[in-house]
Amino acid sequence: MSAENAFTWGAASEPILHLGHALESLGVDPHVGIDVLFTSGLLVFFALVGGAKFRKGTQVEPSGRLDLASFVELTIGGIYNFTKGALGHKAGSLFWLTGSLALFILINNLIGLVPGFNPPTDQFNVTIVLGLIVFLVTHVLGFQTHGFAYLKHFMGPAWWLAWLMFPIELISHLVRPLSLALRLFGNITGDHKVSAVFFGILPLLLPLPFLGLGLFVAFVQTFVFLLLTLVYFQMALSHDH
Repeated sequence: MSAENAFTWGAASEPILHLGHALESLGVDPHVGIDVLFTSGLLVFFALVGGAKFRKGTQVEPSGRLDLASFVELTIGGIYNFTKGALGHKAGSLFWLTGSLALFILINNLIGLVPGFNPPTDQFNVTIVLGLIVFLVTHVLGFQTHGFAYLKHFMGPAWWLAWLMFPIELISHLVRPLSLALRLFGNITGDHKVSAVFFGILPLLLPLPFLGLGLFVAFVQTFVFLLLTLVYFQMALSHDH
């Protein structure tokens, strides 16, 4: 079963089909747009429902129950602690981005395991936007922290090596968003296509091992993207780089 002929909810539901036509009229790929809207809606739902008790101030301590609020707290706390280990005191001011990237990528990776949905992260135009966001924020942080002295990061350890180091460093930085985008795009696309092939052969039992592999890939690729993002931020903030 090819990706083009695979069943999708967008093709089976009339209201969603109309939404797809509306997105297409705006120049947006309807398949990608519908899945991104769905996963974005899931994230908003988790934020509203999972954080309701905390916003009301009725739950200051853990409830001891495995409910949605506890799950959200554990997830957000884990991501924040990982971010803090890399960025230190800067973790809080950057968590709006690092936390959003981690959850957005994870949910978009996992949605591909649900029959009828394609993971938006198997589209290069989605992953390259994420990579460009990291690229822009990295250099904004660098200039905010160091001013124009941030340009010294591109000049190498000695002034007489600047003529050689500057083009090398410039190319290295320009390749970063492409590297982030291609790594995420390639792994999710490959995993999704393998699962789709075996689902088309025997949809009952044969795809189960590959769904487990897909679950592993979804988490690993989220971790790798977040880890590299934190490394880039840390290098931009560092005074001895």
